[in-house]
Amino acid sequence: MNGTQWIIFILIVQVIHFLGTWKLYVKAGRKAWEAAIPVYNAIVLMQIINRPKWWVLLLFIPIINLLMFPVVWVETIRSFGKNKLIDTWLVLLTLGFYTYYINYATDVAYIKDRSLKPRTGLGEWVSSIVFAIVAATLVHTYFIQPYVIPTGSLERTLRIGDFLFVSKFHYGARTPMTAIAAPMVHDTLPILKTKSYLSKPQIPYFRLPGFQKVKKNDIVVFSWPADTVRQFFVAEKGVKKPIDKKSNYVKRCVGTPGDSLEIINGKVHINSKPLQLSDRAKVMFNYTVYAQKGVSSRLLKEVGASDYTRKYVPTGITQNQVNVLRANGYAVGNDEAGKPAIYTDERGLATDFIRQLRLSLKEETPRMRIANLTDEMVNALKQSQAIDSVVLQVEPKGTAGYNIFPQSPDYTWNNDNFGPIYLPEEGKTIALNTKNLPLYKKIIKDYEGNSVMVKGNQVLINGEVTNTYTFKQDYYWMMGDNRDHSEDSRTWGYVPANHIVGKPVFIWLSFDNFQDGIKFNEKLRWDRIFTTVGGNGEPVSYFKYFLMALAAWFIFDFFRKKRANKSLKN
Repeated sequence: MNGTQWIIFILIVQVIHFLGTWKLYVKAGRKAWEAAIPVYNAIVLMQIINRPKWWVLLLFIPIINLLMFPVVWVETIRSFGKNKLIDTWLVLLTLGFYTYYINYATDVAYIKDRSLKPRTGLGEWVSSIVFAIVAATLVHTYFIQPYVIPTGSLERTLRIGDFLFVSKFHYGARTPMTAIAAPMVHDTLPILKTKSYLSKPQIPYFRLPGFQKVKKNDIVVFSWPADTVRQFFVAEKGVKKPIDKKSNYVKRCVGTPGDSLEIINGKVHINSKPLQLSDRAKVMFNYTVYAQKGVSSRLLKEVGASDYTRKYVPTGITQNQVNVLRANGYAVGNDEAGKPAIYTDERGLATDFIRQLRLSLKEETPRMRIANLTDEMVNALKQSQAIDSVVLQVEPKGTAGYNIFPQSPDYTWNNDNFGPIYLPEEGKTIALNTKNLPLYKKIIKDYEGNSVMVKGNQVLINGEVTNTYTFKQDYYWMMGDNRDHSEDSRTWGYVPANHIVGKPVFIWLSFDNFQDGIKFNEKLRWDRIFTTVGGNGEPVSYFKYFLMALAAWFIFDFFRKKRANKSLKN
């Protein structure tokens, strides 16, 4: 729905409200016309039901209003003596239209000084829960949202199992675009595993003022532009999703509107200059590690390497052992020489598991291994006398990579050698032709709502031949620090400004065993708990300071209560 359609919709809602309540306004000592004036009628209604006027603001905040409307319906009928449970259910199940019956078919009296205290313990409990949900939804939607890192695209900057607080107010909170949705959840209802929203109606895009703009090097949470999955990590038929219900991704912004971006041998260049990354950025690449005497897994583990394969050669193995290994996710087959072999990731086979299966095996130590490494890890390996060389793996320039934006045979780009490409800026006009159309077609068609056609050597937008295009919003380029293990803008292109969600600011919890099931008694990354995401230098944990402040509060509160009790006795 566009702005005009929403104005018409709001006016229709006002007419419905007037027709269903004007007599009730009169019985409460007000004028009938007061039920017809938008906003003012809500202020008067708050006076009628003896609720604070600031509740009116909640009625106009998307998603929050879905929670407040039922509350106001119930409060309205109770102000006219309809306190029975059946009345409450009727007004809720009829979406407020039960007031029409009360307005026209009953002779109710207005209760001016009714008690606002719930009559039963259950009623008080429900009231507390409702307003707790309203408060939590307000914070979650417009201020701070909890988020967990589920994939390794930002390793080792942000780790799998990091629990974050994401600020909505740094860049300005994006107001919900999906008008009808369940609060406190994203695209899927827990347990039921069904869609948590109605695709229509849609509210026009609007962002509250922020105090920062997205800058290069910022880690950003955004709605995944290419998202068509009904549920994250579930492979099934794609769906078309509203922008604010697309899956949330977190990456590093490496290019901002107006930049010319190019990737040369894995390194990002902006406007022909190498991008200077934050000193907290732990960028990883695949390297080939060579050692004449073999590259040991122990050494790779010591430096913190990841994404390398370990191979175990058993002296003998039964079919039952093979079945158990495969059931636990291990690859079992024959190597190049035709001998049985067990392949694992960098975690290898646990000693207890080997004993349980009564396996007799030896880990192979090959002379060449591929591993995912940061610069610090590379330097550590090069300093080891056991390693001969460490060589960066690079896809050569001019070789087309797999599934690389813009997915056109005219652009033979890959993850390591990509571009140059212009990042569109709102209001800027570019020359448009059939050659560069693949770079901007998705923007023009999907993000900015135009039809695009090609006839011969001509480009038609909305049926008219054109050789220029003016962008309607800004676009960003997002990449993972784990460069060879990240699906990012190199795959699906630009991130529109209206897809920006927020900025991660704080890690409040972190588990090393997140993918294996959280265990509080082990694998807790204490050094990452209560650390900031941004800033310079090594992250510092503020957890001990938090515990000290908490202890100080409990001591203060204990003596405060003790002093208060002593005063009462005197």
